[in-house]
Amino acid sequence: MPQNNFTISLNDKPASATDRAAILANPGFGAKFTDHMVTMKWTPDAGWHAGRLDPYRPFQLDPATAVLHYAQAVFEGLKAYRSKENKILLFRPEDNANRMAKSAQRLVIPPLPVEFFIEAIEQLVRADHQWIPSTNAGSLYLRPFIFASEAMLTVRPAREFTFCLIASPVGDYFAGGQRPLKLWVSIDYVRASRGGTGAAKCPGNYASSLAAQAQSVQNGCDQTVFLDAIEQKWIEELGGMNVCFITKDKKLITPPISGTILDGVTRKSILTLAAEQGLQVEEVPYAYEQWRRDAETGHVTEAFACGTAAVIVSIGTVLSATGEFTIGNGGIGPITAKLRERLVNIQLGIEPDNHGWVRQVAIPSV
Repeated sequence: MPQNNFTISLNDKPASATDRAAILANPGFGAKFTDHMVTMKWTPDAGWHAGRLDPYRPFQLDPATAVLHYAQAVFEGLKAYRSKENKILLFRPEDNANRMAKSAQRLVIPPLPVEFFIEAIEQLVRADHQWIPSTNAGSLYLRPFIFASEAMLTVRPAREFTFCLIASPVGDYFAGGQRPLKLWVSIDYVRASRGGTGAAKCPGNYASSLAAQAQSVQNGCDQTVFLDAIEQKWIEELGGMNVCFITKDKKLITPPISGTILDGVTRKSILTLAAEQGLQVEEVPYAYEQWRRDAETGHVTEAFACGTAAVIVSIGTVLSATGEFTIGNGGIGPITAKLRERLVNIQLGIEPDNHGWVRQVAIPSV
């Protein structure tokens, strides 16, 4: 959908500069939202159409709206960054667009073309670029999503869909900033199984992880480690992040993309950067008990979780019903720190982008 086909209706009562500055000084994560949103519609006769940028507002939904009953929906998460030169940068948005299309296919949702996705992102970022924090820890979190908006109760794929994009200024995902996580290993719950929706970014995956996450919090932990559904042996991922392990012989081990875990954009970027730093990257199954032994013997020296929201965050302690163990000295490992620094520097335009990952959004001068 070309830019000139978007209907633009700017908010005539945007947040004041004072209110916006107060929010940006301490944005939290996903609690405050910008002045605008983007929407599009899909119908069988017109396909994706009616692209609009409007003031941020609630939806009005029929009680029979299909998504409320059958959870036919997908979403994505990516960020816009402000460089020291005041450039507005996106990181690998095409990858998010392609992943959203794959998720949509799994949920029988018409995929949104990549060019529509990118234009929607740029439209909102151009309108709300003043909401992007200037600090290295801050960014504008972008949440595109598609949901079944047809009003009906028949159990079938919907025939009407709505795409929406909203934005939220954010700081660190975890309270306390960059600190090692304490993880809980779930044996009562699984996140996904073969043939399920584990590889799709859909709300149901996150809803089903909440009981395990509540259990983690009850045990004083930050996140849940999910194991495979069949043998309850192999590490898959955390509730909302991929996981990687660093060994003393300079290997980076991470569970393979096999249909039950999300193909993380951050994960994919880290594997490239790790190889450039001389690490031997292995995408192989890795058992929880092997992780415990490797940590106790010192073979695994670091571990970290990664995803768009948290970027890269160290894992310090792992707790389960049978005991706990510590990774390395329980702190932030040097390889983890270097990988995070390199990735963040590329996202912020501090280091050269040698991979074509960064996309600059042109902001009209006022």
